[in-house]
Amino acid sequence: MAVYSLENAQISICVDTSGAELRSLKNTATGTEYMWDAKPEYWKRTSPVLFPIVGTLNNGSYRYGGSVYAMSQHGFARDMEFELREQTADAMRFVLRATEETKARYPFDFELELGYRLDGNDLVVSWKVTNRDSKEMYFSIGGHPAFLCPVGGRGAQTDYQLAFDADDTITSGIIGADGTLSARTKTYALTDGKMDITADLFDEDALIIEHDQAHRVSLCDPDGEPYLTVRFDAPLFGVWSPAKKNAPFICIEPWYGRCDRETFEGDLSEREYGNALAPSETFYAEYTVTIER
Repeated sequence: MAVYSLENAQISICVDTSGAELRSLKNTATGTEYMWDAKPEYWKRTSPVLFPIVGTLNNGSYRYGGSVYAMSQHGFARDMEFELREQTADAMRFVLRATEETKARYPFDFELELGYRLDGNDLVVSWKVTNRDSKEMYFSIGGHPAFLCPVGGRGAQTDYQLAFDADDTITSGIIGADGTLSARTKTYALTDGKMDITADLFDEDALIIEHDQAHRVSLCDPDGEPYLTVRFDAPLFGVWSPAKKNAPFICIEPWYGRCDRETFEGDLSEREYGNALAPSETFYAEYTVTIER
């Protein structure tokens, strides 16, 4: 395990080879930290990659090729050791390859690359998934970065807002007690694209926002000004903080995949928002975190 760093005049980052996890994102000039520090009383992670599934499987397992495979929430990549593939003045790339251990839980020969690139006050996080197998490969992938809220010791979390590139409303799916997606939804009214972060906002777990409702989410400080923005092309995303814990962070999570519906009984290839790769094909996606102030 090792930690690697990058810095420019605007921002600096630290990335751990354990999970290729982003551990720190700071404003270079002020020293302000924007990432949660993984204290276990709230949540022991900072920014795990979700692969080869996003969310929870119905009954904790999936079917593929006539067999049943058990897998815990969000998959195994976040708990594995990555290798530094390349580091330049403004970028780092880390790689994880399939092993006999991963094939026992996920029967595909894959290569997963995580990239981090600094561009002014932007951090670009990228995923590159390559199918090294001789058969079609099915997977989901997503991010789970936890950003401090409140930030810099300013106010309480309930003084802050979420801002979306949406007009009047945002509709969220609701996760059931077993971690799968229920049939219920909830619609939140927006004022100038913003909604208040209330004390009970995450009492029923993450907000699951599907169907390309938004592609930009900002955290806004007590003055109503955005201090951090996440931009993405993903078709859905989650917004999460631990339920009923008053945890001092909020996750903004671009996803290409999600938990199963509570009624889902299908094959791995039939999971909603799943991705398929033919042999030797590569999937690429990215999201950008912008430090606004």
